[in-house]
Amino acid sequence: MFDFRDIEVIRAIVRQGGFRAASDATGIAQSAISRRVRHLEDRMKIKIFERDGRGVRLTAAGRRLCDEAEVLVAQRDHILEELTQGVMAGVVRLGVAETMTHTILPRMLTSLRARHPQLRFEISVDTSGQMGQELADDGLDVVIMLRDQAPRGINLTALPPVGLGWYVAPAHFTLPCPASVDDLAALPIVSFPKGTIPHRRVIELLSPGRKQAVVVHGSASLATVLHLVGQGFGIGTIPHDIVAAWPHAGLEEITVLPEARLPDLEFAICYMPERNAEIGREVARAAVETAQD
Repeated sequence: MFDFRDIEVIRAIVRQGGFRAASDATGIAQSAISRRVRHLEDRMKIKIFERDGRGVRLTAAGRRLCDEAEVLVAQRDHILEELTQGVMAGVVRLGVAETMTHTILPRMLTSLRARHPQLRFEISVDTSGQMGQELADDGLDVVIMLRDQAPRGINLTALPPVGLGWYVAPAHFTLPCPASVDDLAALPIVSFPKGTIPHRRVIELLSPGRKQAVVVHGSASLATVLHLVGQGFGIGTIPHDIVAAWPHAGLEEITVLPEARLPDLEFAICYMPERNAEIGREVARAAVETAQD
C-alpha cells in the first residue's frame, strides 16, 4: 500500500508546510511529490491533504496515517541501529531438557538477559529425542539436550556431567546397604520417559538374566518423579542436583554396589551453525560459565 519513501514525502510536506517547500527541502521535483501523493491517495482510497488559502493541511485520515507512520519509522530506525551496532535482539526458540530447567537454566538466562536485554526467549521443555528432531527441522534455534541424541551436522558444546543416583523415601522401603542390582530390581522404579537414554540404561542394567520383567515407570516430569518416590510409589533414578534442590521431598540416596551405579548424564548446547551460529555461541558461553560457577 505504501513504502517508507511515501512516508518521508508526507512528513516533508507536513514539516515544511507545503508541496513547494517540501520540494526545496528534499530535492524532489514538486510535480513528482504531487504525483506520489495522488497515487498514494488513490491506492489507499483516502484523502491525505486538503488545500486552504495558506497551503495544505492534513485531513483526519491523513493525521492518522502520519501518526502510525511515525511508529513505523521509529521501529525501522531502531532495527537499523541494532543491526549496524551489533546489538543482539529478537526471539530465541530455546529447547531445554527438564533436568537443565532445575539446574543451570535460570542463572544462564539471567546472564544472557544482562548481556543482551533485547533478546526474548520462547522456552520449550521436552525429551532430547524430540528436541533433536525439532532442531534439525528448524523448529528450535538452540537446544540443551543429551549429547548422545544430538542430530548430525550440529555444533555441540559439552556441559559438565550431571550425576544420577538411586533414591528412596526411607519411610516406605528398606534396602540393604549397599544394595545390589537384584535388590533394586525387586522394587517398582520411577525413571525418565520410555525411549530416552536414561530409561534404556536402567532397563539394560537391571534386566539381564531375569525371567520376570523389571517394572520401570517413566515420567517426563522430574517433579512428578520426586513426588511419586516421596509418596512411596517406588524408588527413583534422579539427578543429585535435583534432589538437593528439593530437600522437602524427604528422599535419601541409596548406597549401591559398584555394578548398580548409574552413569552420569552428559548434556550439551546444540545448534545448527548455518542458521544460528551467533546466538548459539552466546548461549553456549553463558551455559558453560553458569555450570562452572
